[in-house]
Formats: sequence, C-alpha cells, structure tokens
Amino acid sequence: MLHLILHQPQIPQNTGNIGRLCAYTGTKLHLIRPLGFKIEDKHLRRSGMDYWKELNVEKHEDWDAFLSNKNRPRRVWLLTTKSQRCLWDVKFQDGDGLLFGNEGNGAPPCVHEWAGNHRIRIPSFKQGLRSLNLATSAGIVTYEALRQIAHSNK
Repeated sequence: MLHLILHQPQIPQNTGNIGRLCAYTGTKLHLIRPLGFKIEDKHLRRSGMDYWKELNVEKHEDWDAFLSNKNRPRRVWLLTTKSQRCLWDVKFQDGDGLLFGNEGNGAPPCVHEWAGNHRIRIPSFKQGLRSLNLATSAGIVTYEALRQIAHSNK
C-alpha cells in the first residue's frame, strides 16, 4: 500500500481532493496536525464528497508523533521544489510514503533535514514558475508511484 502524508495542510479543498484521490487509489492518507481547518469543514466534505467515508486515514498530533508511529511507512519521499532529484529518478516501492508540506510554507527545515537524500521534485518545463497546487502534485506523484509499483509486480 502506498501512503500519502500531508504535513500541516491549510486548505480544506486540497485535503478533500487528496482524500478522494487516496480513496480512489487505495492509498492511505496521513494527516499531521495542526491542520488549517476542521475535519468536519464543509469545504473538505464537498471536495472529498462521499469518498471520505471510504478513506483509510490516520491523524497524527505532530511531526514527532508521526515519526514514532509504528504504522508509518519506513521509506518516505519528501516532495519539494528544493531538490535537484526528479521523481522520475526514483524507483518507488509498495509501502513507500509520499510526504508533502503545506500550501503556504512547504515542509519546515526539520522535515527537510530528516528526509535527507529522499527529497524529490516534480519536473518543471517552464522556468520561473514556483510550484503546482498541492492536490495536483499529489495526483501526479501518486499515479507515477502506483504505475511503477504495478509494473514491478508483474
């Protein structure tokens, strides 16, 4: 199973869309608090629609609680614009985690430090643009990881 990890997400619509993606793909969602909204937020429910009840989601009180959780993925890839390594250079494996920082600030320095050489980026084909939307980024990387995992299981 693939794991998608959101570190302190701020926008409920993004988290709702990512929850819908996770439910649809059988990916486990990890939410690391504090969140910028309540789980009951109407925007979260609207974007996640009825998929939210099908979602395998685990909430963590903070980064340290996530790290100490025995159910967390052992191999985690931090998605960041601050990496030279492209996601196409990674061989994803079943059980991997895909970690995303929040919409306003990305991941904090302690998470970057922890991730070390497991920091990757989505390739950009146009210079000068900052980044993609969080939900779009999650969709791109989730499907690339699932594609690789499916091909390696053949």
